[in-house]
Amino acid sequence: MALDNLREMLAEIERIGELVRIAEPVRTRLEIAEIADRVMKSPGGGPALLFEHPLLDDGSRSPMPVAINLFGSMRRICLALGCERLDDIGGRISELLELKVPDGLFGKLAMLPKLAEIAKFPPRVKGGRPPCQEVVQRGDEVNLDGIPFLTTWPGDGGRYITLPMVITADPERGTRNVGMYRIQVLGRNTLAMHWQRHKVGAAHWRAMAARGERMPVVIALGGDPASIYSGSAPLPPTIDEFIFAGFLRRAPVELAKAVSSDLDVPAEAELVIEGYIDPAEPLVREGPFGDHTGFYSLADDYPLVRVTAVTMRRDPIYPATLVGRPPMEDYYLGHATERIFLPLLRLTVPEIVDYHMPAPGIFHNLVFVSIDKQYPGQAWKVMHALWGQGLMALAKVLVVVDREVNVQDPDEAWWIALNNIDPERDVRFTMGPMDVLDHSSRAFTYGSKMGIDATRKWKEEGFDREWPDLIRMDEATRRRVDELWPRLGIGLRPPRPN
Repeated sequence: MALDNLREMLAEIERIGELVRIAEPVRTRLEIAEIADRVMKSPGGGPALLFEHPLLDDGSRSPMPVAINLFGSMRRICLALGCERLDDIGGRISELLELKVPDGLFGKLAMLPKLAEIAKFPPRVKGGRPPCQEVVQRGDEVNLDGIPFLTTWPGDGGRYITLPMVITADPERGTRNVGMYRIQVLGRNTLAMHWQRHKVGAAHWRAMAARGERMPVVIALGGDPASIYSGSAPLPPTIDEFIFAGFLRRAPVELAKAVSSDLDVPAEAELVIEGYIDPAEPLVREGPFGDHTGFYSLADDYPLVRVTAVTMRRDPIYPATLVGRPPMEDYYLGHATERIFLPLLRLTVPEIVDYHMPAPGIFHNLVFVSIDKQYPGQAWKVMHALWGQGLMALAKVLVVVDREVNVQDPDEAWWIALNNIDPERDVRFTMGPMDVLDHSSRAFTYGSKMGIDATRKWKEEGFDREWPDLIRMDEATRRRVDELWPRLGIGLRPPRPN
């Protein structure tokens, strides 16, 4: 069953025993973040937290509870996306990619259920007053100071919105984009939009600026969890995130018209901030911000958002997240992307068996890739292919291993890689785009990348020595020890070595 909004998600999280309600008043400045950080770094990601009485910067109590770490465990990310395992979604995508209408009447009839499922994905615009517009503030009524935005780290430039769906439209094609970008709260009706240059929202802004036109923008908080996740997913610019969310939840996302622009907003959102960016206005200083790299990203100039309206439920819940030194909640959002998009990656790089972005690599710094190696030099071919795949272009280090290596286990992947490489022969460097947040790159968003071929080397690759076998116990001995174990007095049987 699809979860339609944030409160349904909270109810399900509470039902499975992974929600902690905190009645103690806690400050939105630093204290909520410190509590959440300790919880997120506990085994398995810790529980979701609902702060029922957050304290604003002036010491007053906000009527809006703050929910954080909603996606921060494997069980909760699967709950949010309506699956038992994240790989199940990848399996559904694989089926659609292989969808071919067969010959014959019965074959065509057998395809109808899948075709009908696809037809349900487009979002629907809801009539009447949607839940997200039960309360409407316009013009001088707008005052963002009453919303419990968090200040997450001592060196931050101010309060931040950290779990938004930022909705914009391409001025030429009219296609919608939903992105998850950090947003600094500057005043009662002004914001600073942190649009990294590689993001689709930034491309829309540049196009509007070139036309000299005001750009409408909507910041939605809350809504159905599949849509919240989809805002973080690296979808191609032509794919509508709400259609993708509909596919994930197996039901359309309900939208409503914004009250001050032509953009659509999630009807089930908790809170919606509407506004515009005027290209005639100068950029404003945004940052610093304690980022997912574990370091502060430095202050820089970004577009100013002027807020025209705020709409909300009568009893809104404010959703937030926290980024910083890994592991954090964003690891689970990123891991979902890793599993869901594997079939799409295989479309253009079919020899990929699996890949993994471990938490310390903060997504773009380290990627392990296992391949079905069929010819010499294939590891290098895979590296360059991956660096040409959307935001995978920002990957700093790619490590390629053979198909039998479990890249989901970084210890195993590094063990094999460090055994298999001759550093001079198997490590290569290239130049390319880098993440905006990479403080080590030699220039802003431009620097070097490293590829490591940790596969078995072939004769054609210049390796003439004998390649040794891995050490493995024979299966008969393993079975015998399995039978003996209960009588050995050692205690709980540990898992079998690989």
